[in-house]
Parts: sequence; structure tokens; C-alpha cells
Amino acid sequence: MGQDFGEPYCHQGNIPDIEFGWGHSCSEFVPPVALMGPHAAALGMKFYTGHMFPAEYRDQILVARHGSWNKSKKFGGDIALVKLNKDGSVKSVEPFITGFLVNNNYIGRPVDVMNMPDGSILISDDWNGAVYRVTYGPKKIVAQ
Repeated sequence: MGQDFGEPYCHQGNIPDIEFGWGHSCSEFVPPVALMGPHAAALGMKFYTGHMFPAEYRDQILVARHGSWNKSKKFGGDIALVKLNKDGSVKSVEPFITGFLVNNNYIGRPVDVMNMPDGSILISDDWNGAVYRVTYGPKKIVAQ
């Protein structure tokens, strides 16, 4: 079978669809290289190519997980960092920016990420109709 990763017969590489999965095994299909979580809606992703953030982030993948909409316990609503091994396989999926999901309610829903020429990143949020610029640098203490 093709590189459809099992859709509509098998979800995320290991869950047969209750309606369309009959007569198919998930092992028939190419599995995904990483699991993004249940109903995470990974909408946008970019390799970080800038130099503002520490070297450990360079050439790793930033993923905007829009989040679930119809689950009683919401998931996603964050930016995940997919770290890669030297051979390109997935080493880990970790939180990079969280806080869009508070007390099981969205206060923002990331859609995409974009590298800027100065090394910062932009995150679009369709919940608030906003774009956030994220930078990295030394902490500054401001006297009150």
C-alpha cells in the first residue's frame, strides 16, 4: 500500500479504524515516524534554521499542535520540539512552548511557525487572531 500511513484504515500507525479497518492490519502500512498525541492536530511545522536559539535547536523541528476540539480532556495547544538523531530518525518529542491550554480551556491555538531572518520565530494563533514573536537571549532583571 502507499504512503498514506494507513488512513482511513488505521490511525497513527497502530489503531484500526472501527468502520474502515476491517480486513486490514496496521502492519500493512508505513508507520508514522513519531506520534504527536491524540487529536493533537499538528498543523504547521518547520525546521529551526536560525542562530538566535542555542545550537541544540538548530535543524530540529518545531510543530504547532492546534489541539483537540471534541475531547473532554483537551490535548495539544502548544509548540512541540521534535529532536532528531543524526540519521534523521526521531529521537524525542518534547514541549517547547506551552501555556495555550489552561484548566482544560484554550486561551490560544497555535497554527504554524515561521523562522525569521534574525533567528527569532513567529507563531500564528487563530484563537486570538494573533502572531507572536519568540526570541532567545540573556535574562534581564529590571528593578521595580
